[in-house]
Amino acid sequence: MNGRLPRPDNARRAARYAALAFLPTSLAVASGAHAFTITLAPAAPKTVYFQVGVGTFTGTYCRRNCTVPPILQSGSSAPGTNTTINQVSVSVSANAVGNGTAQSMTTDSTQASSFFDGRAFCTLPTQLYIGGYYRTTGNGANTALVTATLAASLMDAAGDTIPFSQISWTSGGNGDAGAEPFPAGSFTGTSIGVGSIAQNHWAESCWTFSYKNTVVPAAGTYTGRVTYTISAP
Repeated sequence: MNGRLPRPDNARRAARYAALAFLPTSLAVASGAHAFTITLAPAAPKTVYFQVGVGTFTGTYCRRNCTVPPILQSGSSAPGTNTTINQVSVSVSANAVGNGTAQSMTTDSTQASSFFDGRAFCTLPTQLYIGGYYRTTGNGANTALVTATLAASLMDAAGDTIPFSQISWTSGGNGDAGAEPFPAGSFTGTSIGVGSIAQNHWAESCWTFSYKNTVVPAAGTYTGRVTYTISAP
């Protein structure tokens, strides 16, 4: 998955890629009262940073007084680029294929801690980190939107398919409660909104993926890729 460097005005780029792979045997911050969103102080340059899974960040965004907004970024901290493509997968046993019992998926991501303050936020390997920040040089009420783009189906080497709609996720990190910036959802289309970051805010969630297991596809290993794009005014 790709981390991203600061982006100028009219930022729009694919900030992350996530591969969702099935490996079946038969188919072959937040306080305790809120989700993790926190106000940042406006500052130059205008910056959009976003990651899904493993990312790269020098140091942490906040080193002290991290619970008192507006938070000032440390001069020694900065986002970077990471080319890792993380995977979320599940293996379904022969006697369970298509029985309607949802199957928990796991990730190979090693990103458990937040780059905001270093706190262990996600539980590995069951949760996938998603988050970042949108900072501008002045105050305002704009929003950076995050969109997932994908094919209609996962596919094996023989061309057999499983609908991407078989995959859904819940949202919530350690100590979270309340509405998530990147809420629970499912892949109901080939381009869907999956969350947002308010202007001059840091926001993050942890996703737990699940395979619905209500279809009986041909034996095989099915893979597909989702591209997550953050767009800011």
